[in-house]
Amino acid sequence: MSEDVGHAGAGDRLRTRGGHTTRVALLVYNDAEADARVLKTAATLRAAGCEVRIIAVARERTGRSAGQHTLPDGVTRVRVPEFALASALPALAGAYQRVLARVRGAATPGVGTPTSSATSPGPDPAKGAVPSRTGRASTATHPTRGLLGRMAARVADLGMRAYLTVSLASYWRAAIADGVAFSPDVIHANDGNTLYPAMRIARHTGARILYDAHELWRHRNVRHRPLARHVDHLVERVGIRRAAAVITVSPSIAEWLRRTYRLRREPALVRNIPAAAPVPDRAHGLLRERAGLGPESPVIAYGGRITSSRGIEETIDALTHLPGAHLVLLGYGEEDYLAVVRRRALTAGVADRVHLIGAVPSNEVATALADADLSVVYVRPTCLSYAYSLPNKLFEAIHAGLPIVAADLPDTKAVVLEHGVGEIFAVDGGPDQMAAAMQRVLADPAAYRRAAREAATALTWEGEAAVLLAEYRRILS
Repeated sequence: MSEDVGHAGAGDRLRTRGGHTTRVALLVYNDAEADARVLKTAATLRAAGCEVRIIAVARERTGRSAGQHTLPDGVTRVRVPEFALASALPALAGAYQRVLARVRGAATPGVGTPTSSATSPGPDPAKGAVPSRTGRASTATHPTRGLLGRMAARVADLGMRAYLTVSLASYWRAAIADGVAFSPDVIHANDGNTLYPAMRIARHTGARILYDAHELWRHRNVRHRPLARHVDHLVERVGIRRAAAVITVSPSIAEWLRRTYRLRREPALVRNIPAAAPVPDRAHGLLRERAGLGPESPVIAYGGRITSSRGIEETIDALTHLPGAHLVLLGYGEEDYLAVVRRRALTAGVADRVHLIGAVPSNEVATALADADLSVVYVRPTCLSYAYSLPNKLFEAIHAGLPIVAADLPDTKAVVLEHGVGEIFAVDGGPDQMAAAMQRVLADPAAYRRAAREAATALTWEGEAAVLLAEYRRILS
């Protein structure tokens, strides 16, 4: 990570009561390659004099191999091996593939693998691939193929659920072993799926736990899981009570956690904001170049993960009310959902005005967005975690100096109105209301741009890092 996020001086160095260098284990159940919050947290703690070890998981299919690396800021990143059924239990993997192939073959006329998404279950856990959290197999319209297609989808779904459960348990086991050997003073547990190994490590080492809730874990956007949701509830209830400190990303989530678990202290608010940097010149933006657009075309920017419930489809519909405007999407997404975006644009008759231009490293997002005319921030409140979210993309757009058009979710709305950086539209108001908010901004963007530039100097990671370090000093004392 190239952002300079550490400014702690010698007097600000975090020490234990015994005076030795504080050792922090950051647990995260991803590959820790582009998780901006985890990387900024690690860099901040390292700059404060801590010995920092990120314990992540390998993702071989994306080239994130298992092993230990030292990052440029001196943070150690360990990726424990990911679970792969094909190597762990080859006989079971083979049986799963054979059963699935038979059901697929019965569901599809002729010989060979179907090319339609009707019976395709997506990534194959038997091969060690990580399934998409958003993609689902649809059923065919032919009665016989529909029934067998649903059977194929059911077999695939059961396989994926089992794979995800065993994969997480495999990470827990490896993370516990690595964490105990590291013997940290503090275990920084990122999200609810790292609380169990954090508690186990703490039990063996006496370390204190800091729980960092990136989202409202019990009410996040996942498929219905009758048993798993009860496990999530139990683990978070026990883990949050054992944590010496709790931090989170939005005021609404902080209040929900305090009220639900009857915490004596309200969780500290540490928002996921970019590090301080000059607002980039519009000429340095990448959207128009990558989309092949000239300066005369109004550009609506979307920055972030391209997936469902992020308002992308609604924004495409709003384009039908904005002649000449283009939507440029900067980010990555699973191919199944990218296909949904393309189909939606084609159906709406705006396929030539919707551009998927790929991603850039997290610390380059603000610069890449800079040549847009406005940024749309819309997380559809399909779950309570989304309703209470305070998206990274909001702060990245502000740091790009862009006007904002945002949905009226409580925490997002509060930031937009407090700093005067844009317009708000009703979540359930339809594409015409979203388009109307965009038209108001496009008609007179100068005041919003000035407000965004001012807000970018006030909203920085350095301000959030001060809260983070205060929590560390409290629990270390």
